[in-house]
Amino acid sequence: MKDKKRAAKPSGAVKSLKAKRAALKSRQIGDGIFVRDFVVDCNVGVYAEEQGVTQKVSFTVEARLARDVFSVDDEMAEVPSYADIIDIIVALARAGHINLVETFAERIAEQVLADKRVVAVRIVLEKLERGPRRGVDIIRPATKVAAREFGRG
Repeated sequence: MKDKKRAAKPSGAVKSLKAKRAALKSRQIGDGIFVRDFVVDCNVGVYAEEQGVTQKVSFTVEARLARDVFSVDDEMAEVPSYADIIDIIVALARAGHINLVETFAERIAEQVLADKRVVAVRIVLEKLERGPRRGVDIIRPATKVAAREFGRG
């Protein structure tokens, strides 16, 4: 009797890797994740009337992912999470008074970009109380390439 050799079935990990490689060939840009219009009470502001009180601040954060970062297996671990962005904002808001919204935005950008799967981030902060809506809009890293990711360049 001759032994019939069967071709080994690829494991799930091998299938995933093959699927990811195939999908990557057709991808020219990375995906994005976002949190829009997330309103948090914050201790922020440099003016006397802003000291010792909270005010509502709206946060919009858009993060561009590297081209090779996307889900193949429908698993959260494959991609950064917008829940992480929300956690960053809340933790910074609870950490104490920040004088400038620019500083607040920079701190968010620094923490979001700490995940190396994120290649660029745009942050818009708007104070919603004590006058007209006002705030800051930053893109990091502050490069022309990153600006183009967000339609500014």
